[in-house]
Amino acid sequence: MNVGSLLARHARFQPDKTAVVCGARRFTFREHYARVNRFANALRSFGMRKGDKLAIILPNCVELLEAYRACAQLGVVSVPLSPLMRGSGLVTLLRDSDTKAVLGCKATMAALDEARPELPQIDHDMYVMTDAPGSPGYRDYAALTDAASPEPPPAVHIDDDDVYNIIYSSGTTGQPKGIVHTHYVRALYGTMFGNQFRFTPESVVLHGGSLVFNGSFVTLMPAWFLGCTFVMMEKFDAAHFLDLVERERVTHVMMVPSQIVGILNAPNFSAKKLQTLEMLCSVGAPWHREHKEALLPILPNSLYELYGLTEGFITVLDSKDFARKIDSVGTPIPYCQMRIVDDSGRDLPAGEVGEIVGTSPLMMPGYYKRPDLTAQAIRDGWLFTGDVGMADEDGFLHLVDRKKDMIISGGVNVFPKDIEEVAVHHPAVREVAVFGVPNEKWGESPYAAIVLKEQIVVAADELRTWINARVAARYQQVHEVVIVEDLPRSTAGKTLKRVLREQYAALTLTKV
Repeated sequence: MNVGSLLARHARFQPDKTAVVCGARRFTFREHYARVNRFANALRSFGMRKGDKLAIILPNCVELLEAYRACAQLGVVSVPLSPLMRGSGLVTLLRDSDTKAVLGCKATMAALDEARPELPQIDHDMYVMTDAPGSPGYRDYAALTDAASPEPPPAVHIDDDDVYNIIYSSGTTGQPKGIVHTHYVRALYGTMFGNQFRFTPESVVLHGGSLVFNGSFVTLMPAWFLGCTFVMMEKFDAAHFLDLVERERVTHVMMVPSQIVGILNAPNFSAKKLQTLEMLCSVGAPWHREHKEALLPILPNSLYELYGLTEGFITVLDSKDFARKIDSVGTPIPYCQMRIVDDSGRDLPAGEVGEIVGTSPLMMPGYYKRPDLTAQAIRDGWLFTGDVGMADEDGFLHLVDRKKDMIISGGVNVFPKDIEEVAVHHPAVREVAVFGVPNEKWGESPYAAIVLKEQIVVAADELRTWINARVAARYQQVHEVVIVEDLPRSTAGKTLKRVLREQYAALTLTKV
C-alpha cells in the first residue's frame, strides 16, 4: 500500500498523457515523474530519510504536488500547513510536528524569518523556497531539482502503518491537532472514493480549493491511483473556474459551499459551462438546500454531498439519491458504520437527535503525540464526532449541527443551521452564518452575520424582521443581524464561527 509507487506505474504505461495542469504549466506523466524524482533525490541529498517531517507551506502550485509525491517515495512525512498562518501559531505547529525541513515560497517564508531562532530542530540550510532564487539563507527549489537526478531514488520499504502525512485540524473549533494518516489510509482514499464517485482513468479532476486541506485528498488520491489528469487552480475565482471546467472538459470536482455560491453568482454562469461534469461534490460545511436546488436541474445526475471528519468517518449523499434525500448527507460509505447516541452513549432510534459516532477503515491511528486526545475521540473503536444529527427510517444521516456551534438560549437548544436555512431564502442574502453571543438574560443569543448579493442594499433590521417572521419557533429568532463584506474562513473555505463569536462576544445584547 505504498502510494509512492503509483506514479512510476503511470509514467511507464501512459507516459504521454497529461498528468498535471496548473495555470500555464502542463506536464505529462513522464515529465511529472522526472520532476518528482528530482525533488525526492534533492531531499535525500540533504539528509531527509523515512520518518522525517517536511512542512509544506505553499499556495496551490506544481511544486506542492511534487512534494506530496516525492515524500511518498521516500517515506518522508509531509506536513501541509496553511500558507495563511503566521507568527506563534505557525511556530507552534512546526515544533509540534517535529519538522526537520520546510518547503515554502517567498510570502510564507517571510513569516518565518524572525522565528527561525525559535526552531532549533530545523537546521539553517533545511529551508527551501520555490520562487525566490538567490535569497540568502534559503535553498532554491529549481536549483536543487535541476542538479538532482531524474531517475527514481533508491527504493524504501513502506509498511501499511507507516505515516504518510500529518494534517492539522483547521482550528474551526479550537486548538489545531495533528491528525495522522498512513499510507494504508491514503491508498484506501484512492480506491474507496474512486469507487464512490465513479472515477475512471479517463476522468479529468479539477481542484479549486487549497491543496493543504484534507478534503483535497478525496479527489487527489483517486486521481493519483487511476492516473487521471489533475487540474489545479492557483487561486479560486468563480468565473475562471467555470471557464476552466469548460476548456479542460472537467468531469470531477469537489468544492466547499462558499465556492458553489460563488459560481452560482458568477457573471458567466451557465449550464453549458458545467455540462461535462459527472461529479460535483460539496464538502467541508453544510450545503444549504436553496443552493442545492439551484444546481439540481442543471446537474440532475452529478451532485453529491460528503459529510466527514479528517479523523476518518465519512457519509456520502450519492447522486442517485440526491433529489429524494436532498436534506440529508447520505449514508456511510462501504465498510463504514454509523450510530446516533445520547450523552451516555446509548444508541438512539431513527428520528431522534444525538451525537454522530462512526467507525471506518479510513480512521486515523491517532492525534500526533496526543494519546489523551485520541482516547477522548476514539472509544472502543468508534469515533465520537462532536456533531449532532439523526438517522431517518432509511438510514440516511441528517446533520443538525456541531455540538460546539449549538446555542443554548433560555435553556433551549438552538441549532444555527435551522436559522441559516431560513435566512438564505431572502433574495438579498448570498451567505449567512448564525452563532451565539453571551447574553446576561438568556445565556446566549443568536446573531446572524450576512453577506449580501452584489449591488443589493437592504437594512440589517429589515433582514432581522424578515427572518424572525419565518423561523419555526420564537427561540430561533435572531437578536441581531450584522451585514459583513465576507465571512472569516479557514484555508479550506470553512466559515470560522469561533472567530465570529470572539469578535462579537464583548457586545451586550439588549433586544428581546
